[in-house]
Amino acid sequence: MADLAKYSQEISKYNTKYVKEAVKEPVNFWGLAGFAVAAAYTQSVIPLAIALICELIYMVVVPVMPAYKRLINAREKTRLRELNKSNREQLISTFSPREREAVLYLKQQKDNIIKNYHKFTGARELPKNLETLEHRWEDFVDLLDIYRRRKQHLKSINRQAVHNQLSQAYRAAENAPDEKTRRIQQTNVEILKRRIASFDELEKSVKLVEGQLQSIENFFGYLNDEIVTISTPDKFNMLDFEQLSDSITMTKQMLDATSDAMGALDAHNRAMGNYELLPETNR
Repeated sequence: MADLAKYSQEISKYNTKYVKEAVKEPVNFWGLAGFAVAAAYTQSVIPLAIALICELIYMVVVPVMPAYKRLINAREKTRLRELNKSNREQLISTFSPREREAVLYLKQQKDNIIKNYHKFTGARELPKNLETLEHRWEDFVDLLDIYRRRKQHLKSINRQAVHNQLSQAYRAAENAPDEKTRRIQQTNVEILKRRIASFDELEKSVKLVEGQLQSIENFFGYLNDEIVTISTPDKFNMLDFEQLSDSITMTKQMLDATSDAMGALDAHNRAMGNYELLPETNR
């Protein structure tokens, strides 16, 4: 049993992701190419046989090496980081001039804070809390995108049409000729009531995001002012970053919950053919 468990553990280590990466390594490609050239030059299959043996050893040993796994993981992190950066830059390009100005100004503040930290403290490395500034700037961009889209969503909603639909559903339920029809109309009434309630929730979420954006801007401004008076890294570490981080996390959770509710109601109205109740971008 112990041998079986050990064997299973070794199999689990042999992750196909690392195998695929090992196959694509330039050293593997050029090594095989070298053996192929040798076989063609000597008109012998011996180099090919040696290549096969070496390839088997390479594919068994290299993918399970801890150092190689760390290398591949580091590459993947770099790739994802660059992809994330590219996607965010593409997102920013869709912002209005005023929105782009706010984003770029905050980025400039972030760069100034880091630059002045090195300048006034003499430290070479950044403290962990200061490293999170990049994430807070990314949060600002993401929240600004949500803010502008939700405001547009509110503008595109025909509230009067929803209220008219609700009034009609009330009358239809009261004047229903049978119980089955009455239940259907009562269900429609409840859905429309939730739709109207969702408008208020959406407005609240817009105000919440607006406050969160201001909070991030004010925090960066505060750091930019305070950094010039900090003489040692220890004093900087006393500044509170956790409260802002927790606040942003709470805001995102609330937005996720609201998104689910809005999506469900839009899906229902689309299925029922009530296209006039949908925002223009989702019709």
